[in-house]
Amino acid sequence: LGAKMHKVDLPLESKEAAAIEARREREKQRQSRIFNARHRTMGVSPTGTYCILQGCSAEGGAEEHQKAQRLQQAVQEFWRQEQQPHTRREWDLYDPEGLRQDHPARVSDYDPCCGPASLQCFTGEDLALTTRRRLQQEQQRRSLEEQRSEQTPRFPEQTPLPGPPCAILADLLDDKKRVELDLRAQQLARLEEECRRAKDLATADYNRAQAAEVAEQRQQACQREQDDNQAEIYNHLTGELLTEDPALAQSLLGPHRVVPDRWKGMSPEQVQAVWKAQEQQRKENQRLREAEQKREAEWEAQHQLAARAALALEEQERSCRVQLRKGLDAYNQQLAEEQRAHQKYLQREVYTNPPSAQYHLQFNTTSR
Repeated sequence: LGAKMHKVDLPLESKEAAAIEARREREKQRQSRIFNARHRTMGVSPTGTYCILQGCSAEGGAEEHQKAQRLQQAVQEFWRQEQQPHTRREWDLYDPEGLRQDHPARVSDYDPCCGPASLQCFTGEDLALTTRRRLQQEQQRRSLEEQRSEQTPRFPEQTPLPGPPCAILADLLDDKKRVELDLRAQQLARLEEECRRAKDLATADYNRAQAAEVAEQRQQACQREQDDNQAEIYNHLTGELLTEDPALAQSLLGPHRVVPDRWKGMSPEQVQAVWKAQEQQRKENQRLREAEQKREAEWEAQHQLAARAALALEEQERSCRVQLRKGLDAYNQQLAEEQRAHQKYLQREVYTNPPSAQYHLQFNTTSR
């Protein structure tokens, strides 16, 4: 019976030991998760959280991809329906059929589109020259035909009336006309000779008058130049420049200003006034120098007094610092003695039972 009981109890003890070992292992893992500051997870599974995040990111990525595809399809559809190439403003620039479908620059000479800016028709250009000549030739041809038809006798069988021969009359008329022309030529030659003589006489009179006028102008110019020279010489001799009038040097800008090119120097009164002003300036400068020396002497005395006062203050400050240093040293010595006494009291009376390492090991032994 004892053997049978021993055989029955063994599996129970092994199960309990396995359960205890499992609890210990879970406790160690929990402690490692809780007490490890780097990998602490307060009731959250890292693996589960990572899986959830991966699933959410995958779903979000798929949704974003589908959204981008739908947006691209909508854009393509909008381009296909609303943005055809022939609806663009610049379509006429790169239309492959533009040259074929474009209107010609000039349909005819009288095209209303051919304005001044088209450079197709210009003012004064005879565009209908060929047509007009053809019409004129046609009109002349018709006129000649009408005249020929009118001059043609209606009755060709009619005979001329009797009379003198036409050749003799023509010779007589020719001789009379020739004599008349000769007389007319002689008369014109005589008139031309008279006109030429009158023209020569008029030209000679005009030239003589011009020569006399030029000679008179030259004489007047010479006389005017001589008068001007004499007047200039007189003005120089009697002018204020050579007479050295002091009033000429006065400037209009003020009594203290002079004209440099007219000034001949100062008068004795002006020189005396300048010397007097210089003497006054020397006296004034001497007075100012004496006052400056006196003021500098006073400042030097003040500086010496300030230096002596500063030395006295420095000596007083040095003595005060020495006394203060002595007082601080005594006070620090007293504080040091009190601190040492307090430390001795703490070591001997207060800190008599310090905690050992075993005391600190009883903390953080379980995760509960």
